[in-house]
Amino acid sequence: QVHLQESGPGLVKPSQTLSLTCTVSGGSITTDYYYWNWIRQPPGKGLEWIGYIYYSGTTIYSPSFKSRTSISRDTSKNQISLQLSSVTPEDTAMYYCARQRGELGYDSFGQGTQVTVSS
Repeated sequence: QVHLQESGPGLVKPSQTLSLTCTVSGGSITTDYYYWNWIRQPPGKGLEWIGYIYYSGTTIYSPSFKSRTSISRDTSKNQISLQLSSVTPEDTAMYYCARQRGELGYDSFGQGTQVTVSS
């Protein structure tokens, strides 16, 4: 069974770049047809999809984040990474990585990591 674990700094200063890593075990990030997503939930709000990296390495971003987001992978470590630049307090949220099997939807989420943007 696949397991996803997010990690990164819990506190980031405004205007800095937020960097998170999702370590995947029990399955390869290059397995055919899986999408590896980053999703967040700000306090008191719903889930926001940030983007994904496909098993082939293709990346797609939400228009809301595209200008300041980069999702990458390290296949040797079986990790997915998120970088979100120019953060503001509005980027304070719980950040999740999630695996998606195409139209079948998400089948695995990490436990999430809390990120607070504050000076």
